[in-house]
Amino acid sequence: MKGPESNVEQAIATSLPFISVVMVVRNEGPFIARSLEQVLKQDYPRDRMEIIVADGLSDDNTRDVLADYQRKYPFIQVVDNPGRIVASGLNVAIDRAQGELIVRIDGHGEVATDFVSQVVRLMDEHPEAWSAGGPIVHAGTNRFGEAVAVAMSHPCGVGLASHRFANYEGYVEGAHFPTFRRWIFERIGKFDEQLVRTEDDEFNYRIAQAGGKIYVSPRVRYVYYVRDRLGKLFRQYFQYSFWRIPVVRKHRKPTTLRQVVPPLFFLAMFVLIGVGIYLRQPLVALALPAIYALALTLIAISVIPRKGLLVASLVPLALATIHFAYALGIAYGAWATLFHPRAWDQTGSMSTLNR
Repeated sequence: MKGPESNVEQAIATSLPFISVVMVVRNEGPFIARSLEQVLKQDYPRDRMEIIVADGLSDDNTRDVLADYQRKYPFIQVVDNPGRIVASGLNVAIDRAQGELIVRIDGHGEVATDFVSQVVRLMDEHPEAWSAGGPIVHAGTNRFGEAVAVAMSHPCGVGLASHRFANYEGYVEGAHFPTFRRWIFERIGKFDEQLVRTEDDEFNYRIAQAGGKIYVSPRVRYVYYVRDRLGKLFRQYFQYSFWRIPVVRKHRKPTTLRQVVPPLFFLAMFVLIGVGIYLRQPLVALALPAIYALALTLIAISVIPRKGLLVASLVPLALATIHFAYALGIAYGAWATLFHPRAWDQTGSMSTLNR
């Protein structure tokens, strides 16, 4: 027979909102078990939560791992994502979700055991917020990855993207592992399946345009593992900026002003170099590159006390890679707009690259 305390606990548990945790995966065999285990370890009542995994027709052992977990935990659902991109996977999972709140968790990160309970509490405390989450805590798996993590959380690397500052609390333009109120998708629609990349940024922009707010707090804890190789980092930021071009065309303006800073900076640099060479004025040609190099060096020096000399020495490389890749992606996108308008087709080579 249950006593008064157990009745109270049951009443509290049933008053909690039902949560749908959605995950979009493709060929995540080495990581999917770890990601699922982190969700299963949540301190949120299991009978108030479902897990929906949208698989993009994986051809590794991802489906085998998912099948094993389904046998152990029947509340895990696996749905096919024929589109094989994040936007279509999110939409498939959202269509299946029954939760009042929809929590997105990606495979390449680690969430705290109270991640779900904290974000539910945050949404309750901020009824004005359409979406909520935690600021990104970046981490690397090697020294270059650690340098990238520093770059991605430094104003020189991400501008005024306050959700990338680990201790920030307040309103932001987007959260990385966000929680949404279900009615959002009825009001502004779901994710744009024409976008292979930047689908989350575009969705967050629509939230802002509709008058919605996004709130983050460091109480919602998770770690995002950055790209730990130079080529992967370059490709990541090249693709991000390249796929911002169709977003700009859709909304007829950049969603944030900082998107235009890297291409304008490098354009100004190359113009001044050309002018300096033409005028035979080395100071004109080298002024902006020298200022840029000095700024990166000063940032590296400031990092030494926290990260040590080896990691700090790689920070300028990480920052320059982010800046140049982003600028080049915008430039290629501008060229493609004029001469290769089908470059953003999902059957094209740009969409087949891993995220």
